[in-house]
Amino acid sequence: MTSKVLPPSVLELAEALIACPSVTPAAGLVFDCLEGQLKPLGFAVHRFHAGVAPDGPVENLFAIRQGPEGSRHFGFAGHVDVVPPGENWASAPFAPEVRSSPLGDLLYGRGAVDMKGSIAAMVAAAAAVPQDAGALSFIITGDEEGPATFGTQELIKHMRAVKAVPDLILVGEPTSVNRLGDMMKIGRRGSTNVWLEVEGKEGHVAYPHLADNPITKLIHMLAELKAMPLDDGTDWFQASNLEITELTVGNPATNVIPARAQARISIRFNDQHSGKELGARVRAIAEKHGGTARQVVYGEAFLTPPGPFSELIADAVEGELGFRPEASTTGGTSDARFLKDLCPVIEFGLCNATMHKRDEAVAVADLDALARIYARVAKAALTG
Repeated sequence: MTSKVLPPSVLELAEALIACPSVTPAAGLVFDCLEGQLKPLGFAVHRFHAGVAPDGPVENLFAIRQGPEGSRHFGFAGHVDVVPPGENWASAPFAPEVRSSPLGDLLYGRGAVDMKGSIAAMVAAAAAVPQDAGALSFIITGDEEGPATFGTQELIKHMRAVKAVPDLILVGEPTSVNRLGDMMKIGRRGSTNVWLEVEGKEGHVAYPHLADNPITKLIHMLAELKAMPLDDGTDWFQASNLEITELTVGNPATNVIPARAQARISIRFNDQHSGKELGARVRAIAEKHGGTARQVVYGEAFLTPPGPFSELIADAVEGELGFRPEASTTGGTSDARFLKDLCPVIEFGLCNATMHKRDEAVAVADLDALARIYARVAKAALTG
């Protein structure tokens, strides 16, 4: 009699992914690993590279397991790239290690939380969802932690081209704060940076009438920008904020008025604004003070209003953990800022306490629970 081969556990799936070094932009081995996990579950896997230097090329993966004709389509989204591990880990960052603690077993390794652990839970959840329930897909990029120019945005083009746009998408970012399931993200603020520059006329400090000090103009410009009214927040978003993040003159001489001064500002904004509108306001103030402004918008604010999708996730969490998550829009940006153009999208995943830190770790019990929650969410989403 032959014994039945059991599918890999969530822990085994996560360990296999962590063991593939994948500092952003990720390519090759980690995608081989994920493809090997998905194909036995009946997924058709399409991998492709997109873009050119300096932001590319980037490897992406779209995998789909079709359901019955006319059935609903639910998408799991995420990334397999990770930030550089840094130094002084207790164990090698890409050699996954389980250690016991007073709170239970913990899996250590770069990406355990952000977000190979969540992707492993998605794969395990997919194994628990019958194929006749509907279409399931994985939308996975290798460049979420980097410029994100040729990652999820290229995946969106591909999904549209092959007419495989999901009805709902769950992004597995680590959204939980104090315990698994306490928070989901139903939106995010937008993000933009603006580089400011003022040209002056260099000269000796003892003869200011023969020079034109750009620092003085830049200081006045920044003061007006900091005083620029934005908003007081909304029911779902905190107030927008503008921060000065860099100030550069590069003047080694103590007796010279410099010829140029530069600064950079960052604005995190809610859905009362657009990146374009804010850029125009900043540019007008910069030009008023004799300067220029160069803007890059990294993502617009978005909100998936509380409703059926958020309730579906809350029901799944309550069914497994006995409480309902808080709906929030706090935190930084994610690839949900792009995916929201396809369909409703919500982020939900592991506890974020150790993400991007040395000795990143996830509770093994949380991996198992998250897989069960994801399976509940997918099944409910596919039944409509």
